[in-house]
Amino acid sequence: MAFDFKKEYKAFYSPKNKPEIVTVPTANYIAVRGKGNPNEEGGAYQQAVSVLYAIAYTLKMSYKTDHKIESFFEYVVPPLEGFWWQDDVDGVNYSDKSTFHWISVIRLPDFVTRKDFDWAVETASKKKKLDCSSAEFMTIAEGLCVQIMHTGPFDEEPATVALMDAYLEQNGYCNDFNENRLHHEIYLSDARKVPPEKWKTVIRHPIKKV
Repeated sequence: MAFDFKKEYKAFYSPKNKPEIVTVPTANYIAVRGKGNPNEEGGAYQQAVSVLYAIAYTLKMSYKTDHKIESFFEYVVPPLEGFWWQDDVDGVNYSDKSTFHWISVIRLPDFVTRKDFDWAVETASKKKKLDCSSAEFMTIAEGLCVQIMHTGPFDEEPATVALMDAYLEQNGYCNDFNENRLHHEIYLSDARKVPPEKWKTVIRHPIKKV
């Protein structure tokens, strides 16, 4: 049975539809940075996602190649995630998606080293005939956060975020956004197969005690 991050770490992938506070451990990710409307057909965001999956599946299937990763075990590729922000915007302005900055990521198993990552970037670029040089090996320490499960289209997230903000205020916390601590989403639904009203997205915000 392949290791499944979503099942093994339910606290971080299956929150309830009400806010909860978690301390997220440091983890490594494949990451691609960019800017612009994520819905643009063939745009930078969609290209970034292609790069992420190309590298993720190259690593997942590495045991069938000559590149042997130490302590490797079979696993399910974790879900796509994203960190989002807009310059000079408090919160999110969904009416102007062209101003989004994003870091799109897929979590790496702990046994994947930077050397393994570099091998996967080179291998994926050759095999998929896709330039994967934009990908970074990124370590992210999220720490103390509030999170919630959002069900529905992305444009309806403000109502869910309002629940999080009210919860923080009632419990003596506040948001702690900065250039290293960002609005974070984990995408649990395949948007190509699931209607928008049923999309499940973990929303996570960095926080601190007031």
